[in-house]
Amino acid sequence: MKEWFTNVAQKALDVFVKFASTKAITALKDGFVLSMPATLVGSIFLLLANLPINGYTEFMAKTFGADWNIGLNQINNATFNILAIIIAVGIGYSYARNEKLDGISCGILTLISFLIVSPSSLQITGGTVKALGDKTAEVSGVLPTTWMGGNGIISAIIMGLIGSWVYCTCIQKNIRIKMPDAVPEGVANAFSAMIPGFFIMCYSAVIYQVCQMFGGVSLTELIFKVIQTPMQGLTDNWAGAIIIVLLMSLLFWCGIHGPNVVSGIIYPVLTANSLVNQDLMNKGIEVTQANGGHYLVPQLIDCFCKYGGVGLTLGFIVSGLLVAKSAQIRELSKFALVPGLFNVNEPIIFGLPIVYNPIMLIPFVLGPLVAVILTYGAMVIGFLPAFGAMQVPWTTPPIISGFLLGGWQGVVIQLLIFVASVAIWFPFVKMQDKIYVEQEQANAEAEA
Repeated sequence: MKEWFTNVAQKALDVFVKFASTKAITALKDGFVLSMPATLVGSIFLLLANLPINGYTEFMAKTFGADWNIGLNQINNATFNILAIIIAVGIGYSYARNEKLDGISCGILTLISFLIVSPSSLQITGGTVKALGDKTAEVSGVLPTTWMGGNGIISAIIMGLIGSWVYCTCIQKNIRIKMPDAVPEGVANAFSAMIPGFFIMCYSAVIYQVCQMFGGVSLTELIFKVIQTPMQGLTDNWAGAIIIVLLMSLLFWCGIHGPNVVSGIIYPVLTANSLVNQDLMNKGIEVTQANGGHYLVPQLIDCFCKYGGVGLTLGFIVSGLLVAKSAQIRELSKFALVPGLFNVNEPIIFGLPIVYNPIMLIPFVLGPLVAVILTYGAMVIGFLPAFGAMQVPWTTPPIISGFLLGGWQGVVIQLLIFVASVAIWFPFVKMQDKIYVEQEQANAEAEA
């Protein structure tokens, strides 16, 4: 029975590893990484416009005038509201670069593909422009930020991956205009991209035409209604939150970088959730599920369910510093403390190791589950405000990240999670420490 279970587990792990290393998933992860400068720097200015301190907004308005934050909000419009555009370019660039091809040309073509299948007009009503009265007018030749941000992310991913595959396939099969070797590389790349670009623009235009003729909407709008909205609904609940953190911990315990695998698949949807929340905040609407908001966003996972690293291993480190008698756990805890404060826990994962250690499995999985229940529950009852688009760098220490995202309530929740993680890890650290003490004593006797 044990052998059968081991074989089944190994086959499942092989499937996960193979899936995580596919060209599409790799390009998707790398493409989102390329969006980090925009989102992280944009988050700084978003924080300055909405610092979680009572009276801050009133003080700034009184000091600098009612329009003190219009420049800060414009940064939000130029970063988070064009996130789908950034991702479309990033996926194309990353896919081609991973294939050792021209990433710039591919990124530009995947962007064009996404724009072709997206809305290029905007309807305005009398409520927006008083001169219209009760009428509705359509403004064409524009790129509505409604579809260039969170609502267009899934469309950007799909068109980015398809366009990247078409571009790379054409270049690799030599379906291109090839210039002599004496021609500068930039010029040669531009000519090489012409035939793949023709194919990409053709099928994108056909897709847009079909969607408009039979559905009266663009592909981006159709994907949002048929795919993205249901996916956001499926992920944004207790079960979705628990499954996500459970998979991250289990995969990492098996030696696979769980966050990389899971985030590559689910974080596009969670990012869209956060952008929906930010839109509600900008309109002055309270972010609740009843108002169309979402509780499950990347910040909840990164800064509350795995701060200190996957498995909340800061609880292990503190427990080790408190009770460890074995040199291995005591010294490892000292060494891992500083990296752990900055959310790096590979020294614990592979140094103890936690990987494939049956004693460590239960606390490694249980800690994040308790964390997600506490955080999600705090949002449901209204104690912790739901998070918007603002993100903090993943290396931001706990307490600081909690305050920046959720004010003093965020700090309280992180402290509760920390206390719970120490309590969960404590008996298992003692158990492992006892084993190591016996081993060290046996080794010392053998050497003597």
